[in-house]
This record gives sequence, C-alpha cells and structure tokens, in this order.
Amino acid sequence: MTDRRVVILLGPPGAGKGTQAVRLSEGLGLPHVSTGDLFRENLSKSTELGLRAKGFMESGKLVPDELVLEMLFDRVSKPDCAEGYLLDGFPRTIPQAEALDARLVGEKTVALLLEVDDSLIVGRAAGRLLCKSCGNIQHLEFSPPAKEGVCDQCGGELHRRKDDEPDVVRERLVVYHEQTAPLVGFYENKGLLRRVKGDQSPDAVYADLLKNLEGAV
Repeated sequence: MTDRRVVILLGPPGAGKGTQAVRLSEGLGLPHVSTGDLFRENLSKSTELGLRAKGFMESGKLVPDELVLEMLFDRVSKPDCAEGYLLDGFPRTIPQAEALDARLVGEKTVALLLEVDDSLIVGRAAGRLLCKSCGNIQHLEFSPPAKEGVCDQCGGELHRRKDDEPDVVRERLVVYHEQTAPLVGFYENKGLLRRVKGDQSPDAVYADLLKNLEGAV
C-alpha cells in the first residue's frame, strides 16, 4: 500500500493536455510521465523493454498493453515518482485502464477530463502555426505573428503541420471517440472523474484543474 498521488489527464487531441500537463507537473511537483516519451527513451537506449517493443513494431504489430505497462511501471518505480506522477497519453482504451487500475493498489488516483467541442478543436488546430527554426507555436487568432508567416521570437518561417490539417484532426477525433472517450464512463463510475471546461483561457483551465484536485489527491 502507498499514498502516492496519480493524476490522469483525459481529453480529445488538441484539448490542451500537453500544455496543462507541464504546468501541473511544475505546480504539483509531480513528474510528467508520457507514454510517447517512454517509448522513445527505451528505444533510444536499447533497453530490454525497448528491444521487445521494437520487435513488435518492426513486424507491424501493436505493442501489447502488458509491455506498455511494464515500461510505465519501470519508469514510476524511480525515486522521482516516490510522491506520485502525472499520466498523459495513457490509458487510451478500457483494457489499458483496467490493467492500470489493477496495479494502482493504494494510490490516490484522480482523472481530470478537459472537455472541448470537436468544432473548436478543429478550429484551434487550423490556426496553429509552428516555427521551423525554434519550434515556437503561434496562432492566427490567439497569438497572431506581427508579420505574416514570420516567427515573433526568432524571425524563422512559420508553417502549419500536416497533423493540424482539418481532415487529419477530424480523423483523430473519430478514433478518440471510438477508443478513448469510453474512459470517461470508466472513471466516472469509480467516482474518480473531475470535469474541467477546456474552452477557457489556459490560465482559467489551469486554475480549474487545481481546484478540482483539492482534496482528491
């Protein structure tokens, strides 16, 4: 039994989970654990877990949930996770959530859901601009560049990623609603879900996230 705090961030792609995960990690003093980062780290270091995952990936197969969980729990066994951690990008499906839940014995767990309408997400993505030089992100509506197509920070070229094209975003949302949205009911039935309106300003969203965590973890 432990009293570690486990915060799970849920929400559709483009809802702002990445931005809020960084702020929550700093504000709560909890490591931000991303499954994408776990894969990259294990693959780059050629760990035993990474080599096993590579075998599945090279043969065109999905990495089994059990292996993903092994990577995750190897990571959270590190000293910096002694007080807890923030999960972003996992779980994505009900089987993953059930497997994770079976291992989280004694942890204080809460799932935070960022709620944003699909139409708003598509609009947000369509206006997002990324600098090819420094990686700065601007937005045609919320933070328009002073000079069209030019990064305010370094003067580099701004462009829209293919992932932000409306058709691509809509397809990602379809996958989300089919596979990941059911997690809302899973955590709600356990009394662990907290809903936050994600269509507010980033500061307002962050304040609401902190408010919903009071007494929960």
